[in-house]
Amino acid sequence: MPIPVLLKRRVLTSLLPQDCVLCGRPETAPAQTAGGSLLCEGCRGELPYLTQSACPVCALPTAGATVCGHCLATPPRYDGTRAALAYRYPFEPLLRHYKYHGAVALGALFSDLLHEALPTAGADAAPDFVTVIPLARARLAERGFNQAMEIARPLAKRRGLRLVPGLAHRVRHTPPQADLPFDRRRGNVRGAFACIEDLSGMTVAVVDDVMTTGATLDEFARVLKRRGAASVVNWVVARTLPRN
Repeated sequence: MPIPVLLKRRVLTSLLPQDCVLCGRPETAPAQTAGGSLLCEGCRGELPYLTQSACPVCALPTAGATVCGHCLATPPRYDGTRAALAYRYPFEPLLRHYKYHGAVALGALFSDLLHEALPTAGADAAPDFVTVIPLARARLAERGFNQAMEIARPLAKRRGLRLVPGLAHRVRHTPPQADLPFDRRRGNVRGAFACIEDLSGMTVAVVDDVMTTGATLDEFARVLKRRGAASVVNWVVARTLPRN
C-alpha cells in the first residue's frame, strides 16, 4: 500500500538534519521543543513576537490591555483572542512556505510558539476542548492538509487538552478570504459552517494560523454559540495589526 505523501514528509523531516528554514544556517543543537530545530537561535529571536498590551477580545494593541473601541461598539461572537506573533516579516514567508509548499513540519514550530504565548492559568487556559475551522474538501485536497490541524494536534497534546477536529463542518464552499477586500469577508463566510453537537455550557478554543479581520472566526463562533457554547476563544499563531 503506498505511503501517503504527507506521512512521507513527516518521516523525512524527523530523520534528516534540518537547516534553518529562514537563513539556511545548519542547526546542530538538539531540539528543545517539537519545532525547535527548524529555526536557528538568531532567526527565532527575530520573529515579530507580540509583547505590547492588547485587547483581550480581538488581540489588537490597546493601552493597558483594555477592550478596544470596536469590540465595545460591535462585540464579536467570540469571547477572547490570544496571539503569539504579529503577521509580518519574517513570519509571512514562513507561513506561505507552510501552507502552499507543503512544509508540514513548520506546524510543530508554530504550535510551540503559540503554546508559549498562551496563559497557564485562568478560564481560557483550560477549555473543555480544542478544535479547528474545517477546510472545504476541494481546498483540503489541493493543499493536502489542514494547516490549523497541524498546529492544534501537538498543541492539544502538550497542554493535555482534548482535540475535537470534527466539531463543525463546512456546508458551503467559499472563495479564500485572502482574495477578498476586508468589507466583503464577513458576507463571504456567512452560513459557511454547521454544528450538530450539543455544546451547552462548554468553553471551546479554536486554533488557527492567522487572524486578519476575524470574520471567519466570528462566524465560526456564532455557529458554536448557537449550539450552546458558553465561551469561544481564539488561539492564533499570528495577528494582522494596523499599519500605523
